[in-house]
Amino acid sequence: MHQNTILLVDDNALQATVRRTILERNGYTVIAALHPVKAIEHLQNSKQSDVIDLVITDHIMPGMNGSAFVREIRSIMPELPVLVISGMEDACGEYQDLNVEFRTKPLLPDLLLKCVWDLMRSTNSGSRLEEVPTPASA
Repeated sequence: MHQNTILLVDDNALQATVRRTILERNGYTVIAALHPVKAIEHLQNSKQSDVIDLVITDHIMPGMNGSAFVREIRSIMPELPVLVISGMEDACGEYQDLNVEFRTKPLLPDLLLKCVWDLMRSTNSGSRLEEVPTPASA
């Protein structure tokens, strides 16, 4: 049985840990990366990338910002759903035509879970989405 797997990329270890905990407590498998280059390497491994259902990333990270990271993702996996979470509302324009969901911080747990659920459901048409409780029923 396929479990929904999220690649979480955030250089802030505390924020990554909090998000990972929220997601795991709601039935998701989370692979965390503190650096976008490590996440790209992870996605380039075909065996591992086959099980990634969604990427959640920060915008400001060392070495590569979120929009450059998403462009790299699109070259590897063009249809992979991506949720960008940033404290910079004006960064949204950098993601134009990159097919991402952009949300500003702080992103409360219920909204995070709703975004994840909606992205997986709409992108995969439910074909890979296991029955994970929606935030309202969790």
